[in-house]
Amino acid sequence: MTDELTPETPDEDEQPIKQRKNGLYPGVSDELAENMKSGWADTELRDLQPIEQAPNAARRRAALSARFPGERLVIPAGNLKTRSNDTEYSFRASTEYVYLTGDQTDDSVLVLEPTKDGHEATLYRLPRSDRENGEFWLNGMGELWVGRRHSLTESEALLGVPCKDVRELAEALKEATGPVRVVRGHDAGIEAALTDKVTAERDEELRVYLSEARVIKDEFEIGQLQKAVDSTVRGFEDVVKVLDKAEATSERYIEGTFFLRARVEGNDVGYGSICAAGPHATTLHWVRNDGPVRSGDLLLLDAGVETDTLYTADVTRTLPINGRFSDLQRKIYDAVFEAQEAGIAAVKPGAAYRDFHDAAQRVLAEKLVEWGLVEGPVERVLELGLQRRWTLHGTGHMLGLDVHDCAAARTETYVNGTLEPGMVLTVEPGLYFQADDLTVPEEYRGIGVRIEDDILVTEDGNRNLSAALPRRSDEVEAWMAGLKK
Repeated sequence: MTDELTPETPDEDEQPIKQRKNGLYPGVSDELAENMKSGWADTELRDLQPIEQAPNAARRRAALSARFPGERLVIPAGNLKTRSNDTEYSFRASTEYVYLTGDQTDDSVLVLEPTKDGHEATLYRLPRSDRENGEFWLNGMGELWVGRRHSLTESEALLGVPCKDVRELAEALKEATGPVRVVRGHDAGIEAALTDKVTAERDEELRVYLSEARVIKDEFEIGQLQKAVDSTVRGFEDVVKVLDKAEATSERYIEGTFFLRARVEGNDVGYGSICAAGPHATTLHWVRNDGPVRSGDLLLLDAGVETDTLYTADVTRTLPINGRFSDLQRKIYDAVFEAQEAGIAAVKPGAAYRDFHDAAQRVLAEKLVEWGLVEGPVERVLELGLQRRWTLHGTGHMLGLDVHDCAAARTETYVNGTLEPGMVLTVEPGLYFQADDLTVPEEYRGIGVRIEDDILVTEDGNRNLSAALPRRSDEVEAWMAGLKK
């Protein structure tokens, strides 16, 4: 990375320019400063069309307005977070902000001002960097350093919402009167400006509402989730094709291979990829991905592409690294597959949310009793939760803009609720025999299997969005063999 220039002290009415302590230039001459102000072409973008999700975002804002009449609502996108010294993590806008705007710009804030007829929405954003005070080339966040950002006029055309300079917002909020709610945890400056105007309880109600609003996906969202899944399927194919290279290196090769697909076809991975080979497959969230990849072991790959609109897939396959399951691996895998089949069959409108979990857990409990790993009867095992030593986690979760979407929803709406068309959830049973588990035969130890698919609840049942990836053990082997030719 290059060093920023170091400017002279700006005039009092100008925004101060961020300086680096050990920059190589001690200042900017008047002649250079004047030279940099002129000679630039007009690059304003005109005749822009609204982004695809703009109408959906408008409907969501209208629903939010109806839920909280007469109250000012503040939804920040969030700020850059420092990774180390003066470098930042890649920015990912808050889910609530993206859901209501379709925008992903850091430092931006959506404000819904109450009116007698509802609310007036305004997006507060940074305008293009200033050419008069030198910000565009002297500031580390200026246009010549990090790239052009949209003007406020361009943003209005793209997003369908009036836009103002976000640098004016904090002071305006300090002077605001009347009830206010803010989505917390994303912008400390905005929260500080509202510190004497909000309460934790009222803000939590806003967060819960926005989480529950996402339970039912619209057609745009379903299309984006399918797009994310389709790219994820291709990412899994990429991995199978390079398993020999992973054997020569480590799990990192698998992680990097999948990440390439995610960056080429989407924004990023939706969560840290779990590339767990051998006994690492028994660690539920193994994201270190620094272990060996050995022929004869299983690879548990849990990964999802995040689209450019930030919807993510979440898919898991457990694959024999050499292309063939051993007899014991197949027995365990087929048990998990049978459990998943039972879980998917339970996903339908009108069913209790918990039904798919209960159906899958029953199958796994039956297998554990059948194998002599836990004492029956099955009803006793389920009542006491004894199967959880080896099943560990719930069988699924909502999916959307977040990999664990709608997480702030009320329990009665989520896990104690009822499935409805438009919901998208994962079904992902697993069996995990830890390497140090002395209660199971030695040959079981270090084997972990999970199979996960993304399921849309439809009017008459469900649709497996990730059905393009084989699941049955014999189909997995044939699929792998075909990819390695």
